[in-house]
Amino acid sequence: MEGERIVLKIGGRSLDARAGDAAYWSALAALFERTRSVPSHAKPQESQPLSREPGGVVLVHGGGNAVDRQLDRLGLVSERRDGIRITPPEHVEQVVAMLAGVTNKGLAARINIAARGLGVSAIGLCLSDGNLARCSKSTRFSFDPGCVGQVDSGDPSSVRALWQARILPVVSSIGYDERGQALNINADDAAAAVARIIGAHAVGFISDVAGVRGRDGQTLPRLNRPQIEALIAEGVISGGMIPKVRAALDVAEQTGARVLILGDTPDVLAAMARGEAPGTTIVSA
Repeated sequence: MEGERIVLKIGGRSLDARAGDAAYWSALAALFERTRSVPSHAKPQESQPLSREPGGVVLVHGGGNAVDRQLDRLGLVSERRDGIRITPPEHVEQVVAMLAGVTNKGLAARINIAARGLGVSAIGLCLSDGNLARCSKSTRFSFDPGCVGQVDSGDPSSVRALWQARILPVVSSIGYDERGQALNINADDAAAAVARIIGAHAVGFISDVAGVRGRDGQTLPRLNRPQIEALIAEGVISGGMIPKVRAALDVAEQTGARVLILGDTPDVLAAMARGEAPGTTIVSA
């Protein structure tokens, strides 16, 4: 576990459910500290160079519920298609305000409060900060999704620098293209892209369910692409779980990382810190 690079993605429902759960954010901070390559004699307050490249955690978040509430307040109708939010230009400023502003900064603050005494802190970013991700308008859909983006490439240097300083990056799924246009990027896709950029050893997609459910409603411990596509065709996997499992497959196939779809309890994070594989493991074959 020490020295591992982990990306965790948390969605809007789980953010709402865990907003006041200090134990959850403490467990996240403990997982971050467990992954770092810190010499055994180092004290939390020491800011000395690490002897080798550090491990750490990047938390990528969505926040669809908060966006929905804001758009509703303004009388703006939001449409979803193929698991993503259609984002016309007249909506994008509100999406940015809620995801990169209210949600991102509030989440970083909760982690900072819960992590006091652990020598860990958090900082809120968007995908384009520090050149972590270079983004452009998405070309993957057969329809025009509006200001919806994709990650084309990136640079892990900013994440490594933050980890060395014992800072946990909290990254919203907002990016900017080469013209400075704000883009709303599906948070599952954003997490998959960050995993590729930093060379993650493990990726966890956190949701309000304990994993992917099968035909009988029970959590499936392991899934591959043929099984996933069959469950999608049958309607067993539907809605927002579709981009989640497909993003998980992409990560598994492109990076070889361990990919998990997880529940949103402190015990799950504690299990990850012990090197266990809770939830559903997505495999490439």
